[in-house]
Amino acid sequence: MVLPIDYEERVYAGVLGKLIGVYLGRPIEGWDYERIMQELGEVNYYVHKRCGVPLVVTDDDISGTFGFARAMSDYGNARTLTAQQIGQTWLNYIIEDRTILWWGGVGNSTEHTAYIRLKNGLTAPQSGAIATNGKTVAEQIGSQIFIDSWALMAPNDPDLASELAVKAASVSHDGEAIYGAQVIAVMESLAFGETNLDSLLDAAVRYIPHDSTIYRVIADLREWRVTEPDWHRARAKVAERYGYDKYPGNVHIVPNHAVIMLALLYGDDDFQKSLMIANTAGWDTDCNAGNVGCLLGIKNGLAGIDNGPDWRSPVADRLFLTTADGGRCITDAVSESYHLVNMGRALVGEAPVQPKNGARFHFGLPGSVQGFTVANDVESEGTATIVNVAGHSALGQRSLAICYQKLATGRAARVSTSTFIPPDALSMRGYGFYASPTLYTGQTVQARIGADAADAQAVTAQLYLSVYGDQDVLRKIDGPSVVLNPGDCHDFIWQIPDTAGDPIAAIGLELRSPRAAAGTVYLDTLTWSGSPNVTFAKPAHTGNQWRSAWVNGVDILGDRWPEAFYIAQNNGRGLLIQGAREWMDYTASATIKVESAHEAGIAVRVQGMRRYYALLLSAGGHVRLVRVLDGETTLAEAACNWESTHAYALRLEVKGCHLRGWVDDQLVADVDDQGSLLSGGGVAYVIEQGTLMSDSFSVTPPSLSY
Repeated sequence: MVLPIDYEERVYAGVLGKLIGVYLGRPIEGWDYERIMQELGEVNYYVHKRCGVPLVVTDDDISGTFGFARAMSDYGNARTLTAQQIGQTWLNYIIEDRTILWWGGVGNSTEHTAYIRLKNGLTAPQSGAIATNGKTVAEQIGSQIFIDSWALMAPNDPDLASELAVKAASVSHDGEAIYGAQVIAVMESLAFGETNLDSLLDAAVRYIPHDSTIYRVIADLREWRVTEPDWHRARAKVAERYGYDKYPGNVHIVPNHAVIMLALLYGDDDFQKSLMIANTAGWDTDCNAGNVGCLLGIKNGLAGIDNGPDWRSPVADRLFLTTADGGRCITDAVSESYHLVNMGRALVGEAPVQPKNGARFHFGLPGSVQGFTVANDVESEGTATIVNVAGHSALGQRSLAICYQKLATGRAARVSTSTFIPPDALSMRGYGFYASPTLYTGQTVQARIGADAADAQAVTAQLYLSVYGDQDVLRKIDGPSVVLNPGDCHDFIWQIPDTAGDPIAAIGLELRSPRAAAGTVYLDTLTWSGSPNVTFAKPAHTGNQWRSAWVNGVDILGDRWPEAFYIAQNNGRGLLIQGAREWMDYTASATIKVESAHEAGIAVRVQGMRRYYALLLSAGGHVRLVRVLDGETTLAEAACNWESTHAYALRLEVKGCHLRGWVDDQLVADVDDQGSLLSGGGVAYVIEQGTLMSDSFSVTPPSLSY
């Protein structure tokens, strides 16, 4: 496999195409053609406002696509990745009944059924097999909607794309659902180098049985395209031969695969027209449009997306990836594209790319804004626009231009990007929204900005935070400022101050001038680093977002008790998680009381529900330091005759491969865990079959010596 010269940009176009398709189709998911035509007509642009819902939403098509693909990097970017490992990835990133999936019940929801099989010890591919779950359950659509990411890491390598598609799809699906996933993955892989749709189809069908229904669907649609020029009449043929009434279950793959082929064959290689057909045709609109958008994004690049209405500005690269790894929920199309790019590079032995020395926000891809939007409050409305431009970068080729106008006393321009759940998403309906902030007290922010040399006058630039406070109203915290004269550049370095545990919702840049001013400031990079220095506790105010910042992987998280954290787990082990994968070396500490639990304690380097280190008070009078990673390994154990309801101070420090644990300041574990895949992650309370109570949880720098 040889990577395309424009690999990064084409992956980005594929990710954008996926997002645009999903966001376009989500408001009308499940509608049939007749209802769509009656209420909306042909769907040529976003309809979320007409349907009274947000545009950027949590969705299984997005979380499953980009969440499950993390199996590749989690298991060392090996071409030998197995279906069983992808199944383990499901168990790690999914929180039962809450994240990623439609939890419709065993025998009703294919993915819910597969999850229960995995949870009960059945490994993939048996977890998704027809022999296990029956033909109807195994042949629904989920395999197809989650498949794009595997092709994006296998450019111009259809054999690998097909192989990965089979492994990933078989965790939850079988039969025709596998074949549909293979077709999409092979077409997307080849689209990095092949622009002819017929050639893509010819190649894709070679990977599936010629007596399969998916093969027949494709053949029929190709024939109808020759004999029937009108897509509406062709859609009627699809409904007659392959409609929902012909295939049992909730959302069968066959009717929806037919819609994808309809959109591609009748869309005239036009992004807007193809998505219009995929959505107007009805059924599983967001899934079908997502696949179509991804394929056309890869094949025709950013130019194909931009050759029509403005699809990109309303999206602003925003993406919510809601999994048990909450620190990566608030992300963007550029960040997720580079995760996929670097997996693809690793598969061919290439080093990862890190634009602008690995800056979180680098704006290195054409048109990218990485979630930055312009403030629209009373003081700022109409004062700024943003656009990605070439140049004005010390480390790369592009930057984010903030074009301001009519600044004056009381009129400031502000742009920001979310670091936690934004206010307009707090009451979002549908799939659960579980996230931790990406930025915390004690971390160090670095940003590089510059003023256009052609500006007529100076402007004051200042970093700021938006933080959830009393009644969950955002309050502003001002950071360092600088007066920029025309042509000046400046590097900000800002250690985030104590927010009293209140979650940081956004970080931004404010521009001010005492008199009327217009000009341009360029944001070259924005990033942050280091582990936090923060204590999480119940605040004095009445806001509740401090609690939402914990990703809830326990049965009960109480809010009526005097303790800040009252956690109960009925069966098995639960985790209450906060933090990000970028946290590496730190000390976690909490004082806990336990009621009749099998085990309870705290965890570090938490990467989901089944990847972490934990210091656990265990039934039978001992304390254990464990590594949980595809099973559980006890790294150290000591006697500890702990008692229910007594308060115990737990402290767990991790630095490099070295871990030390204390109970009530007594060292109980001191180990090296060489070669572990757990190099970074957040923190958690851990409780197994019992109740845990605690007033606070602190994360601080590790000690300086060992």
